[in-house]
Amino acid sequence: MKYIVDNDLHIHSQLSLCSSDPEQTNERILEYAKENGLKTICLTNHFWDETVDGASGWYAKQDFSHISMARPLPRSENVRFLFGCETELDRFLTLGVSKERFDLFDFMIIPTTHFHMSGYTLSEEDSKNAQSRAKAWIKRLDAVLNMDLPFHKTGIAHLTCGLIAPTREEYLEVINLLPADEMKGLFEKAAKVGVGIELNADDMKFKDDEADIVLRPYRIAKECGCKFYLGSDAHHPSSFDKAKMIFERAVDMLGLEEEDKFII
Repeated sequence: MKYIVDNDLHIHSQLSLCSSDPEQTNERILEYAKENGLKTICLTNHFWDETVDGASGWYAKQDFSHISMARPLPRSENVRFLFGCETELDRFLTLGVSKERFDLFDFMIIPTTHFHMSGYTLSEEDSKNAQSRAKAWIKRLDAVLNMDLPFHKTGIAHLTCGLIAPTREEYLEVINLLPADEMKGLFEKAAKVGVGIELNADDMKFKDDEADIVLRPYRIAKECGCKFYLGSDAHHPSSFDKAKMIFERAVDMLGLEEEDKFII
């Protein structure tokens, strides 16, 4: 049976500082879910645990008390509205959430590809060219997969995020440079620990002639038995407009079935 587009586990509200949109409310997010027949959605505002050293000035403002202002979440009979977070991985491979916080979230997503934060998420050495960025892609994902995490409720966000490189040309080069054998080893490990792999709506807006490049990691992940969830990564209501259509295209191009779905 074909993968049913019934989840969105990466959504920001106005509490994420990169949103700060008064229209991006919990109620509007729930309305989006109802309008599109989604059964499970998750609020994943940016978060760095104040008990973990290493927050940037931007992240320090988004501590647990800040993101907790979203609760209680509105409820609906037909939609599970989960409380989660999008944390961060700095250049020292420190994760911005402590073990003591794990049980306070229904779901956590970890971005390994926020390469635009040079000096914070990447060293100068890691960010100097496409080759070094490709090596950092491998290194950062491997670090997360070797952590002691509740992988049954953890997702790896936007593996082919446009923030991987400063230009589209270099972005595609970075993905092309990812060694197939190393990706295979990583995704076999990902499947074994049971972490979710995100299909991010922004990542899936590629042109038709870019499909083979952008989808290459996901095709390898599928072959390795990884499970996939969907993420609009919405920061504003306008991001909801075409999210389901984009998800459907990605599902079709990857040939995903219900058995490929990550379920919390």
